[in-house]
Amino acid sequence: MLQIEGNQVLLRKATETDLDQLYHWKYEDPVQEAKKWNGPYIVEEKISKDAYKKQWEEDIYPGIPDALIISANQQTIGYVGSYWVDKNTDWLETGIVIYDPDYWNGGYGTEAYQLWIDFLFSHTELHRLGMSTWSGNGRMIKVAEKLGMKEEARIREARAVDGIPYDAVKMGILRREWEEVRTKVFNREGV
Repeated sequence: MLQIEGNQVLLRKATETDLDQLYHWKYEDPVQEAKKWNGPYIVEEKISKDAYKKQWEEDIYPGIPDALIISANQQTIGYVGSYWVDKNTDWLETGIVIYDPDYWNGGYGTEAYQLWIDFLFSHTELHRLGMSTWSGNGRMIKVAEKLGMKEEARIREARAVDGIPYDAVKMGILRREWEEVRTKVFNREGV
């Protein structure tokens, strides 16, 4: 079973129990705290639990899953993922969601995201990895910058949250840039 271990987090393939917890947070949790930061401008139709679980069977490459759960202190707290923008040009977007607010602002997301980026570059021939967010999610932008990502595009006032316009922000990192910052990032984070 695929596992990537850091100091605070463990990335691994999802179990049925993990998927039940993630499904609850994504679709059933009445508070939806993470949704206030993770794409609050995206209207998501609720899908069945079976359909949700089926999505977790996808690979971006044979044997390379498109998502792994994030575990801390033996608890599922979120996931890291990826999706193709354009497979023909190897344009892969990545992301992270920490659903459990008890694990916000403690370095868990930064560590999980750096492990995910390193895994993808180490196990594929991808030339670049990208990330999309909105200007209201300053924490995600800081995490991406800390890991060496650069702002590549800012689409002004392209997202509306609670009737307020925000910019769409696209960030990315090239393989050669990751290789340059990798040692610094891992030494700084102690991974």
